[in-house]
Amino acid sequence: MEQLKRLATALCCSFLLWQSPLMANNLEDITILTEGYPPYNYLAENGELQGIAVDLLVAAYKNANVDFDKNSIKLQPWPRAYRSALRSANTMLFSMTRTRSREKLFKWAGPISKTRIVLLAKKTKRVRVATADEMTQYIIGGIRNDIGLLLVRELVADSGQLLTSPYASSLANMLNLGRIDLWAYEENVASHFLRREGLDPADFEVVYTLSEAELYYAFSLNTEQQIVDGLQSVLDQFRLTIENTKSP
Repeated sequence: MEQLKRLATALCCSFLLWQSPLMANNLEDITILTEGYPPYNYLAENGELQGIAVDLLVAAYKNANVDFDKNSIKLQPWPRAYRSALRSANTMLFSMTRTRSREKLFKWAGPISKTRIVLLAKKTKRVRVATADEMTQYIIGGIRNDIGLLLVRELVADSGQLLTSPYASSLANMLNLGRIDLWAYEENVASHFLRREGLDPADFEVVYTLSEAELYYAFSLNTEQQIVDGLQSVLDQFRLTIENTKSP
């Protein structure tokens, strides 16, 4: 996790040194949505939007010489934000796991970071899941349209016992109280929400890995391709800079 924080700091410094003319046109017209998904994007105690993906995006806008206030980013529950990104014009949503089922639903820029989507259980429950069929005997909680629940649905179809909530904090407490047996969510983000609710992540364990993928900025399909390409070019340039610094 410290490595991710250092990466975000480096991004803010490096982007300012490189200019991207592709991004200077219509970024101001993009509606930007996110959710509480720490450490990638979240509302800090001081009311300020923070996180690795937030810092990366702010740096990209600065690099494009676009006047940008991160307070213009709209923080919404994931189901609402996801629906808006699908239906609304010129909309960006982050951080989103890029998967085969979502590939043609959005335009993509990234990646932001690697991610691991898992099933979490309380250790005292001694839950063991080796196959998708074994998931059907448990109540699995997740957020509607979140990648965790989408992956579970793909595996268990109509055989699963699924319970949804728009809030990760609610699911953390439901898992602790035994109202759900498993929580389908991103591993690092789940740990943050458990701590936020006064729970010890050490009391919980990963019992099944649903996916190892990457997080991206997702744009609605009608977004001008040059805007998406512009953001992508900044990310690519940064990676090239990092690779060059690692060379002997």
